[in-house]
Amino acid sequence: MNSIKLKMLLQQFFIEDIGERDITSETIFSEESKGCGQFVVKEDGIICGLQVIKEGYAIFDPSIDVILYANDGDQVKKGDIIASVCGPITYLLSGERVILNLLQRMSGIATITKKAVDLLNSDHTRICDTRKTTPGLRMMEKYAIRCGGGYNHRFGLYDGVMLKDNHTAYLGSITKAIQTMKQQLGHMVKIEVETETKEEVIEAVNAGADIILFDNCTPEQVKEYVSLVPDHIITEASGGITLDNIAQYRDTGVDYISLGMLTHSANALDISFNISGGKK
Repeated sequence: MNSIKLKMLLQQFFIEDIGERDITSETIFSEESKGCGQFVVKEDGIICGLQVIKEGYAIFDPSIDVILYANDGDQVKKGDIIASVCGPITYLLSGERVILNLLQRMSGIATITKKAVDLLNSDHTRICDTRKTTPGLRMMEKYAIRCGGGYNHRFGLYDGVMLKDNHTAYLGSITKAIQTMKQQLGHMVKIEVETETKEEVIEAVNAGADIILFDNCTPEQVKEYVSLVPDHIITEASGGITLDNIAQYRDTGVDYISLGMLTHSANALDISFNISGGKK
């Protein structure tokens, strides 16, 4: 993750949560009060977001000692201690909730991504994300996808063309839409087009699409459509694909399967922060 952007985001998140001050911690503890705490995993999964602990506490006090016992992408088990921190106890507790929220969110995404990759179990087809991310957290959530063994689709509207049905319908055809893009964009920008039928796939191939998306297609349809696409054109399947049926797409030959549910429906991985001597 980009360290500069991460620090900027964390500062915004801390300001939102703390406001003027942490009245609970600052009332109970003095400025001289020191302590240590541990981040403990409470269920099996893939850990992700450990950089958030380091960067987060460094914002409060660079002298806070952070020790990591795992790496992003590691498989962790219930009861594992993934990090310990020592420093002013007010800072440890003031930063706890924001850090935990992000750590749990990112680890949950990495965990479900790893599950999808394992269920697909393909040497060819890659799992990737979509733009269905939480506003403000896209960089972190897409990083979590990579930690879970997946790949990133475009990061935003700015780094790739995605011609959906609304675009092609307005211009009258897939061919017209692709021609319009090619006339105005440079050679570095790839053009992806969404298709739903065999006829649309053939039209997209003939029009010179760089990537062809098969939308809401069955495994049988995807396999048929892949056979119509030359090797130099990337293929992608999306829509209606879940953890329950993803294995059925294993032998379709499609290059990518994009899954919005990896980010919009991931459950947080349960992680706690415990101060030494306390109970949680």
